[in-house]
Amino acid sequence: MKRIGARAHDYGKLAADELAAKLASNNLCCAQLALNAAIEGLSLKPGQLNPGLAWDIGQAFQRNGIQIAVLGCYINPIHPDLTVRAGLIEFFKDHLRHVRDLGGSLVGLETGTPNADYSAHPDTGSEENFQAMLRTMEQLVAEAELHGVKVAVEAVTHHTTSTPEKMKRLLDEIQSTNLVVIHDPVNLINADNAADQARMIEEPFQLYGDRIKIIHAKDFSIDDGGYKQIPTGFGILDYERLCRLIHAAGPGMSILLEESGPETVGHCIAHIDKYWPA
Repeated sequence: MKRIGARAHDYGKLAADELAAKLASNNLCCAQLALNAAIEGLSLKPGQLNPGLAWDIGQAFQRNGIQIAVLGCYINPIHPDLTVRAGLIEFFKDHLRHVRDLGGSLVGLETGTPNADYSAHPDTGSEENFQAMLRTMEQLVAEAELHGVKVAVEAVTHHTTSTPEKMKRLLDEIQSTNLVVIHDPVNLINADNAADQARMIEEPFQLYGDRIKIIHAKDFSIDDGGYKQIPTGFGILDYERLCRLIHAAGPGMSILLEESGPETVGHCIAHIDKYWPA
């Protein structure tokens, strides 16, 4: 069973029904939905998400056959301003409290850097920053446990959780099945380690395969313009290897396209189909 979806905001910021219909018309069955980025007229702040709004949006997606596989809430969990960080934590907790009203169960984030805008920082990999991230994640996972939902965390090469080994450490430190993983192999690859892409694809499945619940699918290239992230099937990621591992992990795992939209989605789906095990 193969399930392919996309980031909803790659298809525009639209009314919920219109957006969900657009996703369905592109042969997608699921989505990662970031409310403020994807739903027309929304600019939610902490405390404003409520059951009625969540229900209305969720019903629009259900009417169009689109599962909200991940509710995106990509806060910076180690934001340098502690007051701002506290507000971001509350905003994420709002999403945990209402993801069920939307028809979902996972709320996703990355693990941040000491810069407010998530940009690279020379000290991101320090133990101090890992501990700060850990304190935030403990709060979020505790809230997820209260509501029977899950925090879905994603590693990125220049973020606090930057390698499969650091993700394994995070999972070991927070002993909770309410913390799961979004595996995006391209986010683990940069110009320095691209020759080792097989390990970046495989090692997460080896270290914590039972905790991987979502796949982010994109591609990358390295040429005279340097390292670039691009749509699936336009680069050099080993999709034969990735598809084999996803297929072996169990049926029904959502594969969410990134860096793609209506212009490239057909090519992306065809590329995954090409390498999907028979």
